[in-house]
Amino acid sequence: MAASRSMAQLSSGEGFRPHLRQPSAATSSHKGRRNTLWRRLRFALTSQSRSEGPAMPATLAPVRPIEIAEIRAAVARIKGTAIRTPLVKLELGAGFPDIRLKLENLQPINAYKLRGAANAVALLSDEERKLGVWTISAGNAGQGVAFAARKAGAPCTVVAIETAPKAKLERMRALGAKLVLVSYEEAWNALDDRAYPGVEGTFVHPFDDDAFIAGHATMGLEILEDCPEAAAVICGVGGGGLITGVASAVKAEKPAIKVWAAEPDTAAPFARSLEMGSPQKYPEWQASFVDGAGGQSVFPRMWERMQPLVDGSIVVTLDQTRRALRLMAEKARIIAEGAGCLPLAAALTGQIQQKGAGDGPIVCVVSGGNIDMTTFCDILRETAE
Repeated sequence: MAASRSMAQLSSGEGFRPHLRQPSAATSSHKGRRNTLWRRLRFALTSQSRSEGPAMPATLAPVRPIEIAEIRAAVARIKGTAIRTPLVKLELGAGFPDIRLKLENLQPINAYKLRGAANAVALLSDEERKLGVWTISAGNAGQGVAFAARKAGAPCTVVAIETAPKAKLERMRALGAKLVLVSYEEAWNALDDRAYPGVEGTFVHPFDDDAFIAGHATMGLEILEDCPEAAAVICGVGGGGLITGVASAVKAEKPAIKVWAAEPDTAAPFARSLEMGSPQKYPEWQASFVDGAGGQSVFPRMWERMQPLVDGSIVVTLDQTRRALRLMAEKARIIAEGAGCLPLAAALTGQIQQKGAGDGPIVCVVSGGNIDMTTFCDILRETAE
């Protein structure tokens, strides 16, 4: 009972001031239609004139499980580019669950995406490296691909969401990436098309890519080595590549460990998809400081990947997420971005225990720390008691 009260007090977020800009529905709808039509027109005008770069396959390879052998091969392949991050206990005191933090914010780009990018770029042929690589990103995948491409001597272009935090955009440029700034809807549609007008080279999908997912799965092996007694692992969900990778490793080695998603209530299409039993859109989607997780929909191929592996999704409020950010800063001196705070916010709701995850430690993946310092400080002020 004490544990439930303590978790409720920490996760309730009562008394905090929301800090979220919400564009008008009319403006967003009009701009979205205009951007979509313009994107399709540009694609029709330019696609016929392309003469460089590999053509996209007419049909994609069927979705398949990521095998443990692929994951172990990725461990060796990414060594020297991505690091083995620590798993630390978050000391919250008596009455709280045993929470361990997987600190992916300590990667060279301050985000887990380097794992997948390093593996994907390492598997490119010499010809593909020469032509260059490109990806689509709100920041962290772009940084990962840019970092790995620079190390491999390959040119890199990132189709970047124009509302991404300045810190992420600046880091991508500093890593040598050429940026093409687009709206959120244009980027989301380009992910589905796997193409963008005028951008050439080998496309590295930021989540629906076997090599990318196998790279992320190396994190799952590290978690099992450092905390074999874990009862559950929680990952924030955006496109789904992180949780698919981690769950692929965890379920292959220890299927009894629960793997849960965490989503903000402003962008929770995976929770809705689980409820409906099929990939769903999330028309209530709103932009927030949790820019690295939560999408407007679940891609059908990613649903095929996630649904057999993930045990459920916990939806948290923005205030609960802010509170988790503050807790990590206060208790462990950790700087985490919004998406990296979702798992802790979810763990503190107590839902994991209620759903029968067992009494072992709960591992929360701190997926990144790329947050504008102004935003970070604003949240600390808003959550001051």
